[in-house]
Amino acid sequence: MRPRVEEVRIQGLGVIDEAVLELSPGFTVVTGETGAGKTMVVTGLGLLFGGRADPARVRPGADRATVEGTLIVATDGKVAQQVHDLGGEVEDGELIISRTVSAEGRSRAWLGGRTVPVGTLTYIADDLVTVHGQMDQQRLLQPGRQRAALDRYAGDDLVKPLRAYEQAYRRHRQVVEELRELTNRARERAQEADVLRFGLDEIEKADPKVGEDAELREEADRLAHADALRTAATTAHSALLGDPMAGPQIAQDAVSLVGQARAAVEAVRSFDPELAGLADRLAEAGYLISDVATELAAYAESVEADPVRLAAVQERRSLVTGLTRKYGEDAAAVLDWAQNAATRLGQLDGDDGRIEELTREQDELVARMEELAADLTAIREAAAERFGAAVTAELAALAMPHARVSVAVTRGDGFGPHGVDEVELRLAAHPAAPPLPLGKGASGGELSRVMLAIEVVFAGADPVPTFVFDEVDAGVGGKAAVEIGRRLARLARNAQVIVVTHLPQVAAFADQHLVVEKASDGSVVRSGVVALTQEGRARELSRMLAGLEDSELGRAHAEELLSIALADKNTP
Repeated sequence: MRPRVEEVRIQGLGVIDEAVLELSPGFTVVTGETGAGKTMVVTGLGLLFGGRADPARVRPGADRATVEGTLIVATDGKVAQQVHDLGGEVEDGELIISRTVSAEGRSRAWLGGRTVPVGTLTYIADDLVTVHGQMDQQRLLQPGRQRAALDRYAGDDLVKPLRAYEQAYRRHRQVVEELRELTNRARERAQEADVLRFGLDEIEKADPKVGEDAELREEADRLAHADALRTAATTAHSALLGDPMAGPQIAQDAVSLVGQARAAVEAVRSFDPELAGLADRLAEAGYLISDVATELAAYAESVEADPVRLAAVQERRSLVTGLTRKYGEDAAAVLDWAQNAATRLGQLDGDDGRIEELTREQDELVARMEELAADLTAIREAAAERFGAAVTAELAALAMPHARVSVAVTRGDGFGPHGVDEVELRLAAHPAAPPLPLGKGASGGELSRVMLAIEVVFAGADPVPTFVFDEVDAGVGGKAAVEIGRRLARLARNAQVIVVTHLPQVAAFADQHLVVEKASDGSVVRSGVVALTQEGRARELSRMLAGLEDSELGRAHAEELLSIALADKNTP
C-alpha cells in the first residue's frame, strides 16, 4: 500500500477561515475564483510537511493558523517505523500530522500525537510528498538544487561512492583544522616547552625528596640554637638529678625531693590503703624523673655547635625553598609538578610528530577524495545524459517538441561537501537556440513544463507517494495545457497528485475535482470546499473557459474536454 494524504483540515490560514479537503488516491485538482484561497491549500500542505512558517499568512483576527492532515500509511512500512522511533503512533494505518503557526510567528508541530521539532516533519516528508509552490520554480534555478536533482535521479549508483566521499571530506576538514591549530600555536608550544624543560632541569639538579623541606627546617633550627639547647638540657638535668660535682649538701634536686616524699609515706603506708596508693605513684614519679634526667644528659652530650653543617643545611634549605616558591607549596608538590610537566612536555614534543602524521593523512585524503570525486563525476555525467534525454522526451509530450534539456557537469573550484562537480540544467527552446541556463533560456510557461517533466522523470526513477503542484501550468494554454493535464494524469497512475490550477484543460483530466468557494464576506468556510459531481465539473469547467457557468458554448466545450480526458485515461 502506497502512503497518501486522505484528509486535510485548515483553519485561520489566509482567506480560509475553516476548510476540509477530502482527497482521492489519484489525480485531484483544486480550482476556484481568483482570491478564493486555492494557493492556501498548497501553503497548508507545505506547512504540514515542514515548510517555512510565515506569520503574515495567519488570517487577520485569528490567533493562529492550524493545519491537520490524516495520512494513510502501511503499519509495517518505513514511515510507520520512523514515527514509532520518534515516539508517535500510527493507529489502524492512519497517521495524524498537525502544525500551528501563531500570529507572533511561533510554530509547533505534532506527529502521531507527539510534539516534535518542525524539522522532523521535513524529515518524514522526504518519504511521503513533494510540494511545488509557485516559488519552487525559482528554487530549481539554484545550482545546489540542480545538483541535488541530478543526484536523486542517479539513484543507488551514486549512494555508496557519495557516502564514501562525504566521509573522506569530513575527515579531511577535521585534519585541516587540527593542522591549522597545531601550526598556528607552534610558537606558543615552543615557549611552553622551554619553560617546562627549564623547570624539569632545575628540579632534577636539586633532586628534592618528599618531606625534605620540613626536615631541613628542623635541623637548621637545632644547629642555629645548639648552645641554648645544650644549656637548657644541662640545667634541666641538674634540676632533676643534681650536680654530682657539688659535694654533700642538702639535696635540692627533684629526684632527692621525690625520694624524701616517698620515704615519708612508705613508713606509714600499711595504716591506710589510700596513702599506700600515693606512695606507689611517688615511686613511679621517681623512676620517670630519673629516666628523663638520664635522657637530658645524653641529649646535652649530643648537641654540638657545627657552623659548617649549619651553612650546608641553610644552603640546601634555600635551594628547596626556591623550588617550592616556583612549583608547589612543599617538596611533594614540586615533585608532582615535575611529573605533570614531563607528561605535558612529551605531548608537546609529540606535536611535531603529530604534524607530520596529519600532513601525511591529509595528502592521502586528498588523493582519496580526488579518486572518489572522479567516480562521482563519471556517474553524474552518465546520469546527466539519461536525465537530459528523459526530460527532453517528456517536453516533447508537453507541446515542446523542439526543446532539448541538457545537464552540464563541470568541475568547480576545489572540493565541496558533495564532490567537485557543478551541475547546471540548460534548455535549448528550439534547434537554432544555444543551450542556456534555465533562468535565461526558459519563459515562465516553459519553466513550468520543465518542472513537470522533471517530476515525471523522477516519478519513474524514484517515486514519491504524493505530488503537490501549485499552478504548474502558469503561463501555459491551448494544446500545451492539454498535454500537461495528460501528463499529470499519467503521473497519478503511480502516485497521488494534487494540483491547484486555473486551466480547464488540466482540470478535465482529474479523478477528483475540488472547488474553493468564498462566502459573501470573502472568507472560506468549512462548506466552501466542495467535491464536484460530473454535472458540477461541467459547470466549473464552463466557468473556467467562458467565465459563465451557464454558457452553452462553454458547457459544450467543457463536456468535450471531459470526454477527451476520460478516453485518454482509459487508454493503457
